[in-house]
Amino acid sequence: MAAIDAIFAAPVTTPDIAPEKLAELQALVESRRPGFSLRAPFYTDRQLFDLDMRAIFGQHWLFAGSIAELPEPGDYITVDFGPYALILLHHDDGSVRALHNVCRHRGARILTEDSGTTGNLVCGYHSWTYAPSGELIHASAPGEIDFDAGCFALKRAHCRVVGGLIFVCIAAQPPEDFDQVAEIFRPYVEPHELGATKVAYQQDIVEQGNWKLVMENNRECYHCDGHPELACSLFPTWGLTDETVPHHLTDVWTRNLSASAALEQRCRRYGLSFEVVEELDTRVVGIRISREPLDGEGESFSPDGRRLSKKLLGDLPDFRLGRCSMHLQPNSWFHLLGDHVITFAAFPIDEGRTLVRTTWLVADDAVEGVDYDLEALTHTWKQTNLQDKAFVELCQRGAASPAYEPGPYMKSEYQVEAFVNWYITRLRERLQ
Repeated sequence: MAAIDAIFAAPVTTPDIAPEKLAELQALVESRRPGFSLRAPFYTDRQLFDLDMRAIFGQHWLFAGSIAELPEPGDYITVDFGPYALILLHHDDGSVRALHNVCRHRGARILTEDSGTTGNLVCGYHSWTYAPSGELIHASAPGEIDFDAGCFALKRAHCRVVGGLIFVCIAAQPPEDFDQVAEIFRPYVEPHELGATKVAYQQDIVEQGNWKLVMENNRECYHCDGHPELACSLFPTWGLTDETVPHHLTDVWTRNLSASAALEQRCRRYGLSFEVVEELDTRVVGIRISREPLDGEGESFSPDGRRLSKKLLGDLPDFRLGRCSMHLQPNSWFHLLGDHVITFAAFPIDEGRTLVRTTWLVADDAVEGVDYDLEALTHTWKQTNLQDKAFVELCQRGAASPAYEPGPYMKSEYQVEAFVNWYITRLRERLQ
């Protein structure tokens, strides 16, 4: 076990950055103007992307999936964060293990499918075989000299499951405040009982944009006039205040305030957490979470706000619970409703491409065609994701232009500023 623990703690790094380039990157970080968007290289430069992989995705807790995606022992999913390839495997003891998807012989990818079921892990190149826990159990060939198989287990990443959400950290020493943040969001998430859900649908979209543009776009609703399907149920006044609501949204703002008061009463009656907790750039594991009303009937993301599945999740007492909305830095956001849950994750590919994965979860006893219509369940966010893809790609193309320069954030974009401030702070820490 000592050898396995050593493998577990081994740091994994990206290639070194040349000293002259490092000085250039440090100057870029220090030149960031608060309240303004980032300079173009943050979205277009390959070596800055490599720094992101080291300083952000190689150091911090990342959302990777949900327990509904690998419900039984032996089930697995594979995920890639830039150069890091991981296997998430549901172990026989009920835990989830995170293993680097890299054979210890000559580095071949071991599992090549996005998901499946497996016993031992067998590399398809030379049949090196690993136990589900990562130990090397077979690497023999005629005439070979014996070697210490205990020194060639698969490298591990840290893995935590909280409320049915799976998080991984590649760093040798993960950020220490994750447990504190988990205790913040646990009471919001646990009533939805993700362990008793199943995947109704999963959508993968490759956006031709840097991962930070994906996250910035998600962190504001200034652009929500471009989401007509979502505007049916999601109040387009998100992020606004009495002082910043434009005249054409006055009626919507009034309706939102009334719905918020009614939702707060229901949450107090049922003992559900609803208060806003916003620590997006004041923690290493940045978070924002709250329970917020939906328009119309206030039940789900439908044209009239009515439920999209007949099955309540967990032991929730009411469909009309709006949405529990959570943002976690650096790569995820979530909507938890009475009838279904939607998880979103950004997986960087390179400096100009990001995989955005959206997963719809429903109660595990919900029957498609009886309890929910799949097209109706997924319609709003399928369309919204395609619209967001177009917005991100417009920004990526603009950032590549010599005419681009950072522009000011509006007051309603304060969460974008918080994300960028969190990001710059993390880079500064790493560069120092």
